Amino acid sequence: CPALPRTKFADVTAEMYPVGTRLHYECDNGYRRRGGQKPGIQCQSTQQVASWVYREFECIDDKILLSTAPMMKLNVTKKPERKTQSSAPQKQENLSEFDQKDFCGPPKTIPHASLILTKQYYVGQVLHFKCQSGYDKRLPTSGNRTCKKVNGKIIWTPLDMRCTNDS
Repeated sequence: CPALPRTKFADVTAEMYPVGTRLHYECDNGYRRRGGQKPGIQCQSTQQVASWVYREFECIDDKILLSTAPMMKLNVTKKPERKTQSSAPQKQENLSEFDQKDFCGPPKTIPHASLILTKQYYVGQVLHFKCQSGYDKRLPTSGNRTCKKVNGKIIWTPLDMRCTNDS
């Protein structure tokens, strides 16, 4: 997908990620990755089921010596929390490259770490936008953008929302 257009004063989230998406964990300020651990995760399809593939990863307090920090074990893989969008009827987008079963749910959270997208989004990705607190909300106050292929060109659908700070 092309670079995501910037939306001022809005936060972006995603509930599902297409197979192939790579994310990585980044430790918060004051914490660092335990030595030798890899921060990357990937949404992969194994035996017709999309799920995140995890590696052992932990963020430790900068003040704690590595030799005395407690070790936290993570499961290598996690079954998806849901394989498809909600069971409520929704308009199906044209996802020629991806079937709906080929999406991973939200990745697990790790203490003192944030998730960062390592590559561009794939066709079929839906992003949810919401105005940040402290900004005036103009209807609609939240919206979606979808990366899709239209007439052979990959685009982001328009976002019909505004977040303003009139003061």
